Amino acid sequence: MSNNTEVDMKDVELNEVDQEKQPMTGGDANHDAISPVTEKNGVAKVKIPDEETKFTGLSKEELLNVAGTPGWVRVRWALLILFWLGWLGMLAGAIAIIVQAPRCKPIPEMNWWNYGPLYQIGDLKAFTKSSDLDGLAGKMSEMDQLKVKGLIIGPVHVSEVDNFVELKLDTISQEAGTLETLKIVIHEAHRRGIYVVLDLTPNYKGEKPWFNKERIDDVAIQVKSALIHWLKADVDGFLFYGVDEVSTVAPNSWNDINVIIRNQTEGEKKKVLIGVTEKTSPNDIAEILNSTVVDLLLSGALRSKSAQGIALTVDQLYLNYNQTKLAWNIGERISGHLASIVGLAHVKLHQLLLLTLPGTPVFNYGDEIGLEDNLNKSPQMVWLKEANETSENNERGDMSSFYTFFKDVSQKRMKERSLQHGEYLNLFKSSSALAYLRRWDQNERYLIALNWQNETVTLQLKHAELPEQATVVFNTITTPEDGEIVDLAKFDLKPNQGVMLKFPYTP
Repeated sequence: MSNNTEVDMKDVELNEVDQEKQPMTGGDANHDAISPVTEKNGVAKVKIPDEETKFTGLSKEELLNVAGTPGWVRVRWALLILFWLGWLGMLAGAIAIIVQAPRCKPIPEMNWWNYGPLYQIGDLKAFTKSSDLDGLAGKMSEMDQLKVKGLIIGPVHVSEVDNFVELKLDTISQEAGTLETLKIVIHEAHRRGIYVVLDLTPNYKGEKPWFNKERIDDVAIQVKSALIHWLKADVDGFLFYGVDEVSTVAPNSWNDINVIIRNQTEGEKKKVLIGVTEKTSPNDIAEILNSTVVDLLLSGALRSKSAQGIALTVDQLYLNYNQTKLAWNIGERISGHLASIVGLAHVKLHQLLLLTLPGTPVFNYGDEIGLEDNLNKSPQMVWLKEANETSENNERGDMSSFYTFFKDVSQKRMKERSLQHGEYLNLFKSSSALAYLRRWDQNERYLIALNWQNETVTLQLKHAELPEQATVVFNTITTPEDGEIVDLAKFDLKPNQGVMLKFPYTP
């Protein structure tokens, strides 16, 4: 009996040890599934949270309780005071910068014809080979590349030599085209910001632009009617030769012509009235500007003059007139082309001169490529592709070189205020050389130097506004190269050389 009891006690102890060695989950799978609540010795249940507890901040009531404490009130007041002190400090700094900064000069009032060169096309057939206005409409892209601001077209009206009876100023001649083709030209030009001016000189095929003196009043009546007709077609202005004669012989009729054009001006799109005279002296030009009240006057003021004569003419007219009234040209429909008047060696010099003087430059078609006259002064226009292919190219000069130079200077003029409407200051003049400065407010300054002589000229440019050195922008010959820095105290201008230099504004 005792032996059996000892065996039973050992079995119990072993069973208890075996149970402690069982997994803490206890029991078998079937038993747990039937009695999930049954717990075994050593079983522990641990609950693992799905997410960490998030901080939600203070409640509304807690915030209200804290906000009213004296410490937080003082902090809020301190932050508010610092904010306003900082804001007032920035405002005071901005005002100080504005007050101490140099004032910019207001841009002078200008008209559309002051913003770029005007381009005269007297003979449509010579210009386009198509002999009518249709061909001109297809050339607007080329005009835009040259930054031409206005086209002076024609005359294109019906007229016979010295025959007033056949004059029809409001009708386009059959060889020139139709009113519809003219409207297409105007539309294509306006699309590119180019304006269209009609040469309405009545007797343009004859010797006297307005026929004889006895006919001037009768011609003026037809001119006034034609002006209204063409203005309705959206023409942007008119050019007349012989304005000095008509304004003297028939002042009332000329005044009526002026009034019609002025009354048709709408907003900022003003209509321009351009006159042409054969006079060349500054005094005569000033008198005609005053008597005719034209917006621009083309003349021979710069034609066949020495460098000193050009300088004196520019100085006198610039001194007495706002530059928006000044126009500069050398060639035109009757006088011919730039290359024939000044010679191929001086074409670039005069391109640079006309495009940088204070006022509006006016060119005859083909002046940008050095086109020369033939017997009737209406040579066939040579377009750039043709110029590179023609066998005459070597004899007539490098047309593409003339074209590129013209285009580059014209584009520069359009971008720079100093060249567009800046002040003009003569720095040097002699019988063969000329140098002047274009400046505007705080913009970059441009110095233009020209030498028409076949010998080198040394310019000693000393002026309070000039620095010791300047940078080459454009040059009519190969040296010095564009971008090169030169000394102004002793600057050598080589034969037939023109150069544009620039230097920054210094307060």
